[in-house]
Amino acid sequence: MKAIIKQLTEAFGPSGYETEVVGLIQELIQDHVDELRTDVLGNLIAVKHGSKEGKRIMLAAHTDEIGVVITYIDDNGFLRFAPIGGVGITTLVGNRVRFANGTIGVIYQEGKTEWKELTLDKLFIDIGAVSKEEAEQKVRVGEFAIFHREFTDLGNRLIAKSMDDRIGCAVLIEAARRITQPKNTLYFVFTTQEEVGLRGARTAAYGLEPDLGLALDVTLTGDMPEARRMAVTLGQGAAIKVKDSSLIAHPRVKDLLVKLCEANNIPYQMEVLERGGTDAGAIHLTKAGVPAGTISIPTRYVHTPSEMVDLRDVQACVDLVLAAAQADLAGII
Repeated sequence: MKAIIKQLTEAFGPSGYETEVVGLIQELIQDHVDELRTDVLGNLIAVKHGSKEGKRIMLAAHTDEIGVVITYIDDNGFLRFAPIGGVGITTLVGNRVRFANGTIGVIYQEGKTEWKELTLDKLFIDIGAVSKEEAEQKVRVGEFAIFHREFTDLGNRLIAKSMDDRIGCAVLIEAARRITQPKNTLYFVFTTQEEVGLRGARTAAYGLEPDLGLALDVTLTGDMPEARRMAVTLGQGAAIKVKDSSLIAHPRVKDLLVKLCEANNIPYQMEVLERGGTDAGAIHLTKAGVPAGTISIPTRYVHTPSEMVDLRDVQACVDLVLAAAQADLAGII
């Protein structure tokens, strides 16, 4: 899976501009599904049909990543910007951004700014221009940029920007490739605009009306020096969500995922995320409601340009999706 993860994480796909990522996924999955289509908001929906007795499961992973949008260009060619999604200020100074046309810029702070006073309006992007006119030949107000960082392979541990949530996309691609005759009909939905409000998942779920919704997304860990206390550790298996800011996982869905892990010897851990949300938060509120939960990939340094995952956790998440595809959901949902 490493080649797929590298390809996906290095692609350009800020919220609202996920076309490149969706195109890559379409190429990777089209020979392994029965139907493939894109909806109005740009969600890619891939279908594998199950038996008539099975249920309809929506498996969602978002294709977008956090980034910035240019708001102003000064006379000396420096760019001011606003965040797209949850951009952390402390990770920005000295980092690079990349625009859709390949232009690279460096983020830096105004000269007299103390770290404790650092705010977004004290930061700028330098693209090497010496005037507003030169800058506008490369970048215009309103253009989006992503953080520029290469994929790095450390063996079992992988580092890249946009693991959130290209790693969830990679899990669904791998699962779709390995599932041959699922008991349940599976809707692999690669959603848009999750980072700015779970928007793609909301419209996709409305159209699909699934019996069960499962989001595949990253979660934080509590295994670093002086980290916030959290019972999720890199390398200890798939994380089964109990709750986050957007969702209290349906008890029967949570229990089902636990039982599938135990029955199939899949390593797992329970996740309580104090802040943050996933596409499941939108799915479970669709129409009259959808039983929903989340399979989470433990990830260090979320919403930075250097997000880290463990390939063993990724594989555990693939195995859990495979088990859910064949699960008997009668009496559960």
